[in-house]
Amino acid sequence: MPMQAELTLSRWSGKPGGIGYRRWVIMSAGIRDLLGTRFFRAILILAWIAGIATAAAGFLFTQTVSDGGWLESAAAHFGPRVHAIASAVDAFVLLYPDICIRGLFTTLFWLHSMVGVGLSMVALTVMVPRLVTRDRAGRALTVYLSRPLTTADYLLGKLGTIAGVLALLWTGPLLFGWLLSVLFAPDSSFLLYSLIPLLRALAFNAIGLVALATIALGVSAVSRSSRTTVLLWLGLWLVAGSIAKPPGTPEWAKRASFSYDLSQVRAAVFKVDEALEQAGTELPFLDRSVANSFVQVGRKAEAKDLPGSIVGLGVFVALSSVVFLRRLRSE
Repeated sequence: MPMQAELTLSRWSGKPGGIGYRRWVIMSAGIRDLLGTRFFRAILILAWIAGIATAAAGFLFTQTVSDGGWLESAAAHFGPRVHAIASAVDAFVLLYPDICIRGLFTTLFWLHSMVGVGLSMVALTVMVPRLVTRDRAGRALTVYLSRPLTTADYLLGKLGTIAGVLALLWTGPLLFGWLLSVLFAPDSSFLLYSLIPLLRALAFNAIGLVALATIALGVSAVSRSSRTTVLLWLGLWLVAGSIAKPPGTPEWAKRASFSYDLSQVRAAVFKVDEALEQAGTELPFLDRSVANSFVQVGRKAEAKDLPGSIVGLGVFVALSSVVFLRRLRSE
């Protein structure tokens, strides 16, 4: 007697995840995919080494210039003259905390932003094919954009992936470095005068996130070929950036590099030029050549073309958004 398979159906009793869950799945899946590669893990290690270096520099400064700190303790072994000089340095910082402490953290966060942007761009080079390119190549958008997954879910999930990666490489190490610096500070003035540099660093972080995420999504959506999208990203980043560096380059060519535009925005947001010029003009340096050096370096660090760079970034963001939204459909 032949056996017949019995097919029984039952109603699914699970709880729907909702809109937030769908977007979280897209974002977390992209981050886990990157964390599975050795190359990204190496970049992540470098990013946190930079954060630790920032924390170490801030910690050394706070412990050195504090009353009875390392500088004063070490100077006591070299005689009363050296000890007096060390005490004068400590008093110098206490007399001008707004200039010394704020200037130090402005410089630290400015340097860290350069590392953060560089590592983020390297990571985005690996991410670009994983954002939209592979979904278009495998015609997976037809499945992904079917209900209940919507275009907004897909877009926000991919943006969340980029935001998560930049948080791991840039924002996290930045906050870690600042927190450790002020956690062991001898008094609250280090916390007070480091807040403005921190807020400026976070502001530039937000600007960089919006610009880099939008451009990366636009580049990723241009083609179904991973090689094409990676070459296009490298061209916009490295080739256009190299063209923008020579002094005689026309302004329109400089603005055609989003890395140049970001560097101009960085200079305007951090205001390193103001910190250096203020130190050179207001601090009572014994050697005027040192003070003049601060002023000259500050003028070189000033943003030279902020309005044009903002327009350039705006054009990049607008064009990338148009490309991404036009390509984001079932194929």
